[in-house]
Amino acid sequence: MPLFAFHNLDNDINGAELRAANRPAHLAWVQTLGEAVRMAGPLLSEDGRMIGSLCLIEADSLAAAKALGAEDPYARAGVFGEVRVHEVKWLIGEGKRA
Repeated sequence: MPLFAFHNLDNDINGAELRAANRPAHLAWVQTLGEAVRMAGPLLSEDGRMIGSLCLIEADSLAAAKALGAEDPYARAGVFGEVRVHEVKWLIGEGKRA
């Protein structure tokens, strides 16, 4: 199944506040995705603040991946100011499926 990378940066206006308010719902939602999530975690600024999200998710297509990303409570709450989704070909690294 294809793998897709989500590189999402929080909006500059109220992204941090929205992230904090929606974090429990976001984490619960990610858990529902099961093994489709290959890796997920916050992007950090140089001073350690959460400024976005990075996820590697298996999906049938780019359209399916984008539809899945739109269900994220962070996306629904307007946390992200920039969202980029690209297919990834995982060649090297622990966790790569055969």
